Amino acid sequence: MLVLGVESSCDETGVALYDSTRGLLSHALYSQIAMHNEYGGVVPELASRDHIQRVLPLTRQVFGESGCTLADLDGIAYTQGPGLAGALLVGAGMARALAFALDIPAVGVHHLEGHMLSPLISDTPPAFPFVALLVSGGHTQLMLVSGVGRYALLGETLDDAAGEAFDKTAQLLGLGYPGGPALSKLAATGDATRFSLPRPMLNSGDFDFSFSGLKTAVLTLVRKEGLGHAADIAAAFQVAAVDVLVRKSLAACRQSGAERLVVAGGVGANAHLREQLTGEAAKRGITVFYPRMEFCTDNGAMIAYAGAQRMAHAQADLGFAVKPRWELAALEAV
Repeated sequence: MLVLGVESSCDETGVALYDSTRGLLSHALYSQIAMHNEYGGVVPELASRDHIQRVLPLTRQVFGESGCTLADLDGIAYTQGPGLAGALLVGAGMARALAFALDIPAVGVHHLEGHMLSPLISDTPPAFPFVALLVSGGHTQLMLVSGVGRYALLGETLDDAAGEAFDKTAQLLGLGYPGGPALSKLAATGDATRFSLPRPMLNSGDFDFSFSGLKTAVLTLVRKEGLGHAADIAAAFQVAAVDVLVRKSLAACRQSGAERLVVAGGVGANAHLREQLTGEAAKRGITVFYPRMEFCTDNGAMIAYAGAQRMAHAQADLGFAVKPRWELAALEAV
């Protein structure tokens, strides 16, 4: 089965071709970071308009690189939600129109399901079951994954997601957009022991998260110290946030009995998180799986893969709707 995947939920346009036998054939991505950087964050209307300009050229690109043609397609997958409504409609409109023209099925994919399954595209995919740590700009969740569509929520953030906390802290430190990568780069030059920051809900006895208090502590510290020690503040923040993510994730594995942990989402590219989580997990006999670095952020490959899994179980649909808000636990199992 050859599936075209289209991702347009926020500020990156991703298109990919995935074959259920041969694997990932080609993928292309266009990031809007440079455009949104002028405004300090994503402008939804500009994002939607840019997706319109990029999605067809990227589609032609992946077909050209793969050697496939439209006639070879068996189905099309697109991000149905969650995300920005206007941006989602661009991908949905293109995918539905093309599927109708080719008389092939189309399926709407949950954005977080795509992220969570992205490590399965690798040469050494994790087997089910596993615990998944989803850490992106808008979501921080721990899920017990028993199969495609078989997800049990263990815990989630009660306020800011980890990615939001990174971005907002970066703003407090005068860094650009997107803030997460800039903060991590600055933190690498700082002394994490110079300042002590809180670890909210670290000992709460559950798997929920809270990062707003950590962000507020940074704000208080910046007002007191100024930006003369920005690198040290960034390092202290990163260590505190990662400490919470690592300890909660490993506690979830211990309680569920899972021997495999999947980390997905943009924050999953953070080098300090990978180092600490992999090291601590190994001490406990837990194997950690990450997506390829290029698939940590939004991309079409994860949507094509997730769509292929659903189409293999005849879960294509004929409706045309996007879901800017969509709970992952509400998905049907395959």
